[in-house]
Amino acid sequence: MARKGAWSAEEDQLLRKCIEKYGEGKWHQVPFRAGLNRCRKSCRLRWMNYLRPNIKRGFFNTDEVDLIIRLHKLLGNRWALIAGRLPGRTANDVKNFWNTHISKRSALLLSPTFLRPITSSSYAPDLGTS
Repeated sequence: MARKGAWSAEEDQLLRKCIEKYGEGKWHQVPFRAGLNRCRKSCRLRWMNYLRPNIKRGFFNTDEVDLIIRLHKLLGNRWALIAGRLPGRTANDVKNFWNTHISKRSALLLSPTFLRPITSSSYAPDLGTS
């Protein structure tokens, strides 16, 4: 039975070495080749969403937020297509950002303070309460 739960740093390193040696793809062979007790889907998602070297981490800038809003209006919840227009962002990252910060605050989208530059440690729109 495959292991569940949080990934350890050792498992991440094993997966990185395996991908470096064999490349992406053939995910059914990755757990065996890497010596991991994880299922292939877990390995693929870990690589695609967290370990790939070109993934952009951190806050979404105002241009990215604006693009997400416009593309969501045009495409709906097609996160992979939206993420394809944001270099370094994963579909999972875009979806989580939308569901956490934008969808529930759609009434604030008309507010110019919503799209202010992000400088704080967490993304939240300025509601004008000081």
